[in-house]
Amino acid sequence: MTFHIVTLFPGAFDSYLGESILKRAIEDKKIKVKFYNPRDYAMDQWKRVDQKPYGGGPGMVIQAMPVAKAIEKALSSLKSKNKKSKVKIIFFSPSGKQFNTKYVKSVAKRYEHIIFVCGRYEGIDARVKKMFKMEDISVGPFVLTGGELPAMMVIDSISRQIEGVLGNFDSREEERVASPDVYTRPEILEHKGKKYRVPKVLLSGHRVNIEEWKKGRMK
Repeated sequence: MTFHIVTLFPGAFDSYLGESILKRAIEDKKIKVKFYNPRDYAMDQWKRVDQKPYGGGPGMVIQAMPVAKAIEKALSSLKSKNKKSKVKIIFFSPSGKQFNTKYVKSVAKRYEHIIFVCGRYEGIDARVKKMFKMEDISVGPFVLTGGELPAMMVIDSISRQIEGVLGNFDSREEERVASPDVYTRPEILEHKGKKYRVPKVLLSGHRVNIEEWKKGRMK
């Protein structure tokens, strides 16, 4: 799986992709992450890619052509390697389709390449969405400063579906009964004079009761 990210701020991904599971997945070549900066395709010598919005309003809008050229660059790199590569383009928008586990599994199963278009400021000129077949996706009913955080979330979620990324593929919570509460040693914790114990059912060794507890059917 290769993730292609169109963003004005590729450095925003450094810390998250450079740690823990995703870092190891990249090093083990389970996933690849490539960046395409619209500034590299700016139409003036100052690398400016934003302009005032038509119709008035606050903020600035990212021009369509620099973004379109960045997307074309990503697509051209795929065609040169494998003309049959399955690719999906995702555009992050608060008004888009709700991102969830079902969507993750579908995308992970069907596509080899995913292009993320990350907006900033007041957004990207909407004409870019008419130039390419892409899908508007929202990671939640809220507004963020840009599409970089949503892209990280989607990369993380999809990567979990790729065998070899997690140390134990069966550890995916979405594929098993998992309680929102988990416990580990020691059995008894003491804090400010009060003792906190692990639920007895988890110490019982009774697998059926433990599974029922995880489902929330036992107290």
